[in-house]
Amino acid sequence: MRSRYTAYVLNNEVYLLATWHASTRPASLNLTAHPTQWLGLEVKKHHTTGDSASVEFVARYRINGRAVRLHEISRFVHEDGCWYYVDGVID
Repeated sequence: MRSRYTAYVLNNEVYLLATWHASTRPASLNLTAHPTQWLGLEVKKHHTTGDSASVEFVARYRINGRAVRLHEISRFVHEDGCWYYVDGVID
C-alpha cells in the first residue's frame, strides 16, 4: 500500500499498473491530466488471510487548490510471490 501511494506521489504509472491485478487493471491512468499534490497517507488497519488482504487507509491530497480526503478499503491478492491491488471501496 505504501509503495503504491509513493508511486502516486511520483506519478509512476508504470509501477502502479505493474502492481495492479490483471483482472481489474485499466489500460492507463493518465496521472498528469489533473496535477495532484499528495499530502499524506494513514494506514488505519490491514488484514491478511492466506493469499488475500485488505488495507483500510486515508490519503489526503490537493487538486486544483481543493483539499480531498480519500478513505478506502483496498483488496489485494498474492500471486507468484507478489501482492497485487484488485479494487477498493471508497467510503
